[in-house]
Amino acid sequence: MAPLKPARRRAAIGVAIGAATLALAWSIGFAWFVHIAGRPADLPAHADGIVALTGGADRVATALRLLAEGRAGRLLISGVGGAAEFNALAHRAGVDAGLAPRVTLGRSAASTHGNAAETADWVRAFGIETLIVVTAGYHMPRALAELSRAVPGVSLIPAPVQPTAWRDGMGLAGLRLLGIEYSKFLAVEAGLSGYVARGAERSAAPRPSTDRPATEHNGG
Repeated sequence: MAPLKPARRRAAIGVAIGAATLALAWSIGFAWFVHIAGRPADLPAHADGIVALTGGADRVATALRLLAEGRAGRLLISGVGGAAEFNALAHRAGVDAGLAPRVTLGRSAASTHGNAAETADWVRAFGIETLIVVTAGYHMPRALAELSRAVPGVSLIPAPVQPTAWRDGMGLAGLRLLGIEYSKFLAVEAGLSGYVARGAERSAAPRPSTDRPATEHNGG
């Protein structure tokens, strides 16, 4: 094989350096993402509202318990499956069904982008200025990115839920999910939120309830 000419050699070296730089930047960002995903909640005594983004185990139950504790005056459960009703959700969470007047079941969202739009309508309707956000830890950065654009000026307070299956170590499947979620977060930050949401909505299957297994997540 003939040696590369100097110009082509320099171009090849430049491409290799660029690829290595991108890989390093992605790895550093991913390490930050993993750290953020595992960070515990730091909640105020009270906020105006709570939103739970459905799609993973314990999210709805956690949000209902926060409401029952008096952490906020109202709760939106965004992305509720068509068959789910409040009494069943309250029973599963172990809270009083009398909370029903303070809870809105949002049924229109099929993606994180949709959750943000549904939340924006609810925030405007009730004059919410401080909002506790309940979703999985690995989903929280993307959820906050979407919500910050949909509800500018509203103070967003993360209340991450860690999947039960990850509490003793996430394993390779967990790392793969984090990698996928990190890539989606980067896409949202790059202004490709609509593209990510369309992909999720095309692949979404009908959901019989609001809480799916911990290995699943709100894909868009």
